[in-house]
Amino acid sequence: MTPDAKWDDNLIDTCLVNPVGRLTMLYMLTRVGEARDWDTGLPLKANLLGKTSRLEIHHIFPKSQLYARGHDRPKVNSLANYCFLTQATNLDISNTLPEVYFPQIEASHPGALSSQWVPMDPKLWRIENYADFLAERQRLLAKAANVFLDSLLTSSHVGPLETVPSVAAPPAVEIISVSGGIDDEGEEAVLLEENIWVTEQGLPEGEMLYEIVDAETGALKALLDLAWPEGIQTGFSEPVALLLNEQMKTLELASAAGFRCFTDVKVFRSYVEKEILALDTMAAN
Repeated sequence: MTPDAKWDDNLIDTCLVNPVGRLTMLYMLTRVGEARDWDTGLPLKANLLGKTSRLEIHHIFPKSQLYARGHDRPKVNSLANYCFLTQATNLDISNTLPEVYFPQIEASHPGALSSQWVPMDPKLWRIENYADFLAERQRLLAKAANVFLDSLLTSSHVGPLETVPSVAAPPAVEIISVSGGIDDEGEEAVLLEENIWVTEQGLPEGEMLYEIVDAETGALKALLDLAWPEGIQTGFSEPVALLLNEQMKTLELASAAGFRCFTDVKVFRSYVEKEILALDTMAAN
């Protein structure tokens, strides 16, 4: 990563100047800053202990609600519609609209929304104003990303800006060095395409940037590009991960965690077609 690069809020959902993947940057901002979980109010730092500290991608505006109102995939899957939350919180929010659950979160944990770069104008929390919400959150995310990149160049940080968590160089280096992760926007696009293809086959969506953590301490060990921890046939097939351009260490950690690993998209699709969809067809007959 080149610390002297800058993120433009107009580019944050298209082609970024900085080569690091958009999701990876959002993940790093979440883990090294002051981002807080929306159920517990606890910081989501990398050293947060316990098995429940594993993070998942949460769609702030639910996908089904957006599709029902005619939004296309690029808008639904905009980076500005993503945040990272604990698994329990993600499941608890489920399909609820922000105009319903945001006021509850702010009342229970003041500042937790802004810690995740959420615009605090309640008008932007309404689904009819989704486009305006994206534009404002893109601005906040770009601002936070640039503060983070600047912090990599200095040993001290000038202090937090509006809705931008304070970040310091030492923990940032720790996060970047974690095994695995999405390298760039091109890789991210391929992974998103494969995830969409899987769901089009009537199979469950995989988890981007799935965390492998130590079972006892909750310490982060690796990030898997795209994973199905319960199997592509939930509960009936082995855990699967699609890992692109990863080092052997990441593959070894994933395998040790029980994942069947694929490093090639064609081989992965062949597995889905021959071992998953074929079994479904046989069962139906």
